[in-house]
Amino acid sequence: MSVHWWMSWAYLVLFVTGTFMSQLDRSVSYRGSMYDFHKSIAVLSMALLTWRIFLLLQVWWKKYTKRSPKFTPAWFKTFALHMGLYVFMWTVPITGFLLSNSSRPNNVKFFGIVLPDLFPQNSAMVEVGRSAHFWLSYTFLAFVVLHTSAQWKVVRANWRRLNNFLKSRLKTA
Repeated sequence: MSVHWWMSWAYLVLFVTGTFMSQLDRSVSYRGSMYDFHKSIAVLSMALLTWRIFLLLQVWWKKYTKRSPKFTPAWFKTFALHMGLYVFMWTVPITGFLLSNSSRPNNVKFFGIVLPDLFPQNSAMVEVGRSAHFWLSYTFLAFVVLHTSAQWKVVRANWRRLNNFLKSRLKTA
């Protein structure tokens, strides 16, 4: 399975757990464990993102040192959508770190291992982090939906081409 699909599963888990846990009452016994799990998957997604960017830079280097891309409107549209996705894949977890670190130090664990703080504890930044994490998450989700619908169109078009090819082959055989 490619890095793309591992990341898509990680983001699905993050969206589902994030939506669910934000609705939980503070008195729910597993609330803290769910937050720790959510943060662990977010850290994992950042590691996968780093790996994926490294791989993509290698592919781009090999591809575009031989020839420049064709700067068509379709290329710019695809490029903008993917750049948006990568920006959100980076900013959503970073705002989660801001939210977690601002409220309490040593608050982010990777499956039990406490990670160093990226931001200092600052109660004035908690609401900024919460709001940014919320709005960026749902904007990211909108970009994911756009990406999925664009890919769905490609899958359907390829399926149609394959069916037409097979039908024409069967008629001539």
